[in-house]
Amino acid sequence: MNDVLPPDMEGGAVAEIKSILDRLAVENGVAIPLAVESGSRAWGFPSPDSDYDCRFIYLRPAIETFTLFPRRDVIEHPLSSLIDIGGWELSKALRLLIRGNAVIIEWLTSPFAYRDTPEFRTGFLDLAADVADRSLVARHYFHLAEGQCARVLDKPDGEVALKKLLYILRPLMALRWLSARPDVAVAPMNFGLLMDGVDLPADVRQDVSDLLERKRTTRELGTGKIPGSISEFIYSTLRDMEDFREAPAEKDTTASERAADDFWRNWTGRLSPA
Repeated sequence: MNDVLPPDMEGGAVAEIKSILDRLAVENGVAIPLAVESGSRAWGFPSPDSDYDCRFIYLRPAIETFTLFPRRDVIEHPLSSLIDIGGWELSKALRLLIRGNAVIIEWLTSPFAYRDTPEFRTGFLDLAADVADRSLVARHYFHLAEGQCARVLDKPDGEVALKKLLYILRPLMALRWLSARPDVAVAPMNFGLLMDGVDLPADVRQDVSDLLERKRTTRELGTGKIPGSISEFIYSTLRDMEDFREAPAEKDTTASERAADDFWRNWTGRLSPA
């Protein structure tokens, strides 16, 4: 198992996360082949005081799946001021992948891993490329962006929490990235990679880059007016991507479900505790 973490991630927090993962695996009798950073650090726009958001995939012993009363398919660890840890059973992750939930795709493409079984992650990414429904993934990002807009924008005084603009921009960049690649359903998680893969006006790119740099170096960006270029980008992207609001599935799920079942059986047999 390989760990892929940048040197600037705080050693004490990383050690605590790894210790918690070890304990959760033992206490719940599960295997954890992949545990990644899933928040702003992995997105590429951390603040100096960003917390740690660890998400993991786990497998139960095969015998425990043969039951009329299955156990909960989520494991959660109590929150602390610095660390947030939670995981999904592989079966849940696979079902959500087929339904177009982009969260599991982002976990699979996270650049930072606390636990990484390379063959498992590579195989899961290959499966995602085959079974993820691009239309449903784009719909996921459209509604994510729209929901963030409803929470962040349209304030009476025109002032917004500047760091939250990035939570709107990230799914919109993902939509632009996918729109430019009609045959691809798996977009990068990292915001910088999304930006690099999108054709942006120079003023938008510069204003977003300035916002990213301020977030990296400032504990609290505070509130302010939205730069005009960013505002235009937000609303024009929502207009351009409106067709994804109610986009129907493009794939027949029968073959996808069969492939997901095969993947689940294979890795449950290989990795789950005896």
